[in-house]
Amino acid sequence: MARLILTYGLISGLIIIAGIIATLPLAHSPGHSGGVLLGYLIMLIALSSILMGVRQHRDRVLGGAIGFWPAFGIGLAIAAVASVAYVVAWEGYLALTHYRFMGEYVEQTLAAKRAAGVTGAAYAKLAAELEAMKVAYADPVQRLPMTFLEIFPVGLLVALASAALLRNPKFLPSKPAG
Repeated sequence: MARLILTYGLISGLIIIAGIIATLPLAHSPGHSGGVLLGYLIMLIALSSILMGVRQHRDRVLGGAIGFWPAFGIGLAIAAVASVAYVVAWEGYLALTHYRFMGEYVEQTLAAKRAAGVTGAAYAKLAAELEAMKVAYADPVQRLPMTFLEIFPVGLLVALASAALLRNPKFLPSKPAG
């Protein structure tokens, strides 16, 4: 079972990493506001490997029947592996780009707010909040859990849905040999 968890977790992690890297130029383009939504859509699609992994275990190892809790446990483990892969890849990306991401994010956010006409106390408050976030993000003890928590809740929801669906042996039944 550990092999199945690692395999599907790493598949999911690699899909997420490839998707995020492919869309980074789009996220940094002026006027693009759907970056977060696109990122979570990529995560959701990639984390569908949880459903495939639990289904494979149900059909090949357990003969086509699995309870909610065992299915949820497998799904959660796959989500954890995918989340750790995401964190490791993101840290690699940050290192390759000399940790410029958060500084650029703050600059772009402040520029967009200025362009939208935000000034005075509201702008100063936002600038202070973003600067505090930038300082916190520079600390790996804070950044690593933040990055993990970007993806893991999505995996948790997919694991719950997968367990609920796959406990029914009629949902995506295995194909008879022959």
